[in-house]
Amino acid sequence: MNENNGVPASGTVTAGPQPAATTLRHDQKNVRRAAWAGLVGTALEQYDFVIYGTASAIIFNTIFFPNVSPAVGIIASFGAYAVGFGARPLGGLFFSRYGDRLGRKWVLVCTLMLMGVATFAIGLLPTYAQAGVWAPILLVACRFLQGFGAGAEQAGGVVLLTELAAKGKRGRFASLVFVGAAAGTAMGAVVWMLVQLMPREALLSYGWRLVFFSSIFVTIAAWLIRRNLKESPVMAELKAEVGMAERQKTPAADVFKNGRRGLFSVFFMNVGANAHSYIFQTFMGSYLITYLAVDSTFIPKVLFIGAMFACVSAWIAGNLSDKFGRRPLYLGITGFLLLFPFPAFMLLNTGNLFWIGVVIVLGFIFAAQGTVGVQAAYFPELFGSRYRYAGVALGREFSSVFGGGIAPLICSALVTWASGSWIPVAIYMMLMMAITFIAALKAPETRDRDLLTEEDAHK
Repeated sequence: MNENNGVPASGTVTAGPQPAATTLRHDQKNVRRAAWAGLVGTALEQYDFVIYGTASAIIFNTIFFPNVSPAVGIIASFGAYAVGFGARPLGGLFFSRYGDRLGRKWVLVCTLMLMGVATFAIGLLPTYAQAGVWAPILLVACRFLQGFGAGAEQAGGVVLLTELAAKGKRGRFASLVFVGAAAGTAMGAVVWMLVQLMPREALLSYGWRLVFFSSIFVTIAAWLIRRNLKESPVMAELKAEVGMAERQKTPAADVFKNGRRGLFSVFFMNVGANAHSYIFQTFMGSYLITYLAVDSTFIPKVLFIGAMFACVSAWIAGNLSDKFGRRPLYLGITGFLLLFPFPAFMLLNTGNLFWIGVVIVLGFIFAAQGTVGVQAAYFPELFGSRYRYAGVALGREFSSVFGGGIAPLICSALVTWASGSWIPVAIYMMLMMAITFIAALKAPETRDRDLLTEEDAHK
């Protein structure tokens, strides 16, 4: 069916009223509501991950892993951090089954509540001094639940907005999901800046808990917006098709059977970008504190500045992908990141706070949000309509395990193994980005393709 006017591809006009999908597609109020729902929900997801990642760099090695050296404590903290990423593909696998059957909105509400509850629960955990080994065990359990909910969060937001937006505007609207991610980073940085004003004893006692309790406000705001969402018009049309309900019982199996090429494209196009994103957002903070003796209060400040730039870069990248195409813009961004690690570390190791700030800001602009600003509409367009949610969720989240999930852990281990040298980390970053750059070279251009087609878009 033609995406805009309800006329079949053959040109024969159908009798009777047009399906709801046509009306919803031009419902600008619903598009705006979906944009806010995606933005705020992803802000919560990123807020959860950033406050944990910052806590790992600043304080968790003392609270949950006190009986080891600082370097090993940081590695242990990032190991627990990686568990959240390990849970993401499991969450993507679980929720994608329902996202392609029951609808995008249903999943977005469920994942929101799961992430919010898990983050709040971290603030209730006993420390190692209070509960011994149970403290890090419970921390890992909460991280697992965070990741399980996050596994379908971003996929749901970008698929819904890509399907709601008109041709020529998909990149603009879908990228707002990742504007939300940058906003979540900024909020996390602000909260950490505020609690670090407390005396050290108060911070170790209850200040860090306030950071995790604060997530409840973002959770409530996102829920109030999402509860009034209308379903995606593409989803409404799929539900109306005869026999589609039966075929949608196993969307994950469908994507592995019919959409493998798109799935592998998403995996490899995201793995290096995701690794760079979390290296700049998470690992760099611990590196600056542990090896360059940068004041820990500087880290949230520079993260905030980077996040502010990233809010703009995500939206600009989405808009430019509508104008110039997804593939050429993605190649330009990942090409820059392929060459950036060595100059980045050379500037970091000057110890000059200005140049450190420049590196972190560029990392946020290109790695943290520039890449995903293009991905937002690019990845959904790579898949056929009946398994689009599953394809985006599984491709992104499995790659996030091998990208951002283990990147801070690997980088911490490499710099410890190399006695503080950054060279192995820079080489690792270049190798990871080379994978993504080569995958983008082999990927097709998808801008403005018909999203109502059932066939796999990746030819």
